[in-house]
Amino acid sequence: MKTNESLQKDVQDAIKWEPLLHEAEIGVIVKDGVVTLTGTVDNYLKKTEAETAAKNVAGVKAVVEKIEVKYDSFWTGKSDQEIANEVINALRWSWNIPNNTIKVKVESGWVTLYGDLAWNYQRESAKNAVKNLEGVKGITSKIIIKSNKTDSIEKEAIEKALSRNWSINDNDIQVKVTANEVTLVGTVNSYYQKDEAERIAWNALGVWSVNNELSVGYFD
Repeated sequence: MKTNESLQKDVQDAIKWEPLLHEAEIGVIVKDGVVTLTGTVDNYLKKTEAETAAKNVAGVKAVVEKIEVKYDSFWTGKSDQEIANEVINALRWSWNIPNNTIKVKVESGWVTLYGDLAWNYQRESAKNAVKNLEGVKGITSKIIIKSNKTDSIEKEAIEKALSRNWSINDNDIQVKVTANEVTLVGTVNSYYQKDEAERIAWNALGVWSVNNELSVGYFD
């Protein structure tokens, strides 16, 4: 198990390694594998990049993100209406998001997305389409996954998909299926594996929700 100091140094180095974050002032606090990120960045994309960089470091069990988005003083800003219009256009130009399925609310630069979609990758695409827009300070997704597929979820298919992935030790993951809900239980070696297992589970036909109860247990 890494010490707090060793893990803190690894996370700091991982953040500095990202081109977008070379000049960013991001504080890293570590206690028992839980990483807290603090500081201020000048756009929302940098905030998400810092969180992703921290998650991918071996030994990180959880990330608490407290980074604030604050635009440069010379930036005149955009109204919520202007941001909303740009969000709508970005969603419209995203080929894998069905038109007129997502509603948008913007308040003080914070974007909230509403609606129903058939697949989780579409929900992720919606967030990705918005996160690099100038003026956005945060994103909350309230999009619900509601597939029109009536097929029952194939537990064995999810298990096979997990076993095919080189990065996941599927022997320590149990898959439970109840109606349209999948629950993942067990232990993985990294936060990356936890996220990857959830992504794979979401790809199964008929999944409306995934409960990711995997714990991260890192060992050298």
